[in-house]
Amino acid sequence: MPFSAFIDYMSLEKKYSPHTVKAYQNDLENFLKFASTEFGCSEIATVNYTIIRSWIVCLVNEGISSRSVNRKISSLNTYYKFLLKTKQIGENPLAKHRALKTSKKVQVPFSEKEINDVLQLLQQAEGFEGIRDKLMVELFYTTGIRRAELVNLKMDSVSETAKTIKVLGKRNKERLIPLLPTVVKTIGQYKAARSGLKKIKDRDYLLLTGKGVKIYETLVYRVINTYFSTASLKVKRSPHILRHSFATHLLNEGADLNAVKELLGHSSLASTQEYTHNSIAKLKQVYQDSHPRNSK
Repeated sequence: MPFSAFIDYMSLEKKYSPHTVKAYQNDLENFLKFASTEFGCSEIATVNYTIIRSWIVCLVNEGISSRSVNRKISSLNTYYKFLLKTKQIGENPLAKHRALKTSKKVQVPFSEKEINDVLQLLQQAEGFEGIRDKLMVELFYTTGIRRAELVNLKMDSVSETAKTIKVLGKRNKERLIPLLPTVVKTIGQYKAARSGLKKIKDRDYLLLTGKGVKIYETLVYRVINTYFSTASLKVKRSPHILRHSFATHLLNEGADLNAVKELLGHSSLASTQEYTHNSIAKLKQVYQDSHPRNSK
């Protein structure tokens, strides 16, 4: 594999997730295939910006979004930085590249009513899978964890005594998130239902399928999308929207931005600030409704 050293660097030193590393590898292999087919260039290290620019044009003509093109070029740029660092090249051909302009994607969170409607529906949940689904929704909305983080929760991640959950986030960074008493109660109900499974294969993991194996990301998406389709007309009904709702509702109630950053596991405030636009809208409304100098 031509990128084996780079892949090892991303996995072992940078500690990126297998999913992220695979995405980088796919981008690099696709570019190398293009450079080889169109320009007879079989080594990325010898590529110049003209070839890269041709690839960008080709991707755009294929209907690939500017956001996706930028991600692919970012993968290539990261590889060139690695080659510079390891002294395999003397210059990065992407040093002066400017990313394509993209429109700002506005994620619309679920309203508190939509979430309460789903939670109310899940109060009647019965059986192992029903209680598990209820716990999944509660964990997403009350902790703001990512889908991959939820999937990989271990049995020993939860401390019912301390009312906390230990989450392994991006780049293997651990964080502790407090649990509401209602969630701790649901965890107890889930564990009781879980103990009734006939066979448990992945015993170390908290959330399982009915067959006793670790849940997977498409199952999580399907569960969230199914339940929220009963309460919301939004086009996007995903676990990330629940995470977005968690952050937005905290900020709407006056939570400190830095505190929300820590809860979400962001490395910088810039990532957290994408969740603030709805909060700003609410602040503007409160301001207009409340300020004595505003003519009503």
